[in-house]
Amino acid sequence: MPRDGRVMLVGTAPQIGRLFDGGPVSVSRVTRQILFYDYVADILERRGPYREAHLAGIQAGRESGQVVMAGPLGDPPHGAMIVFGDVGRSTIEAFARSDPYVKAGLVAAWRVEPWKVL
Repeated sequence: MPRDGRVMLVGTAPQIGRLFDGGPVSVSRVTRQILFYDYVADILERRGPYREAHLAGIQAGRESGQVVMAGPLGDPPHGAMIVFGDVGRSTIEAFARSDPYVKAGLVAAWRVEPWKVL
């Protein structure tokens, strides 16, 4: 979105025009899975010994094509989200269980949610 608050529409002129005239618009939908982490309150103080291995796991997922993007939520971080491509829920759950942050108790809770990208 442009920084001045305007909304950017992407498509051909006829497609965009139909948004405003009530006509049908074809929208391609992709479903991704998001792994959400809720961090413990003192994550910044405790993550040091586990951070390199945590980030390496995410990078390995990116290189294999399983992880699309990832990053912390909040400043200071209170959680994180990891967006997965075309992988099954069991693969994502196994990823979470093997994550050094989860194993070390730095993640208070985690969940997997479907995300329908328009």
